[in-house]
Amino acid sequence: MRIVIGSDHAGFPLKSTIVDYIKSLGHEVTDVGSYDPEPVDFPDVAKNVTALIIAGKAERGLLVCGTGVGASIAANKVKGIRAAVCHDVHSAHQSVEHDDVNVMCIGAQIVGAWLAKDLVEAYLKAEFSTDEDFRRRVRKLAEMEQEG
Repeated sequence: MRIVIGSDHAGFPLKSTIVDYIKSLGHEVTDVGSYDPEPVDFPDVAKNVTALIIAGKAERGLLVCGTGVGASIAANKVKGIRAAVCHDVHSAHQSVEHDDVNVMCIGAQIVGAWLAKDLVEAYLKAEFSTDEDFRRRVRKLAEMEQEG
C-alpha cells in the first residue's frame, strides 16, 4: 500500500519511528515533512498529506502532531478526506472498517513509539466493511460534504 505521512514539529521525533515501521511492514512511504524540529503549521502539513491521497498517489495517510486533534481538524477540511484521531488500537482499525477513514492522526505527546506502531499496524491492516449499513453511512458523509 502507498502511504503518505507528515508531521509538524511536535510530531517530528515520532515520525521517523513510524516511517521505519511502515517500511518494515512492506508498504511504500512518502514523507512530506516536516524534516526537522523547527516550528511549522500543521494545516500546511495536512494539505501536503491530503493532496497526495486526493490525487490517487497514496491510499492512506498518517499525520503526527502534538495531540492529533489539530491535524484531524485540518485534514477533515479537505473534500474526500475522512480523518480520525486514534490513540487506541480498536479505534485505529474500526475507523477504517466502519467509517472508511483514509487519514489517521496520532498525538506524539499522547502515545509512545510502541503504541504508535500498534496503531499504525491496526490502521493499515484494516479494510472498509462490505456491510451495507457502513457503506450507506459513508455515502451520507459524502453527501454532507457536497451540501457544504
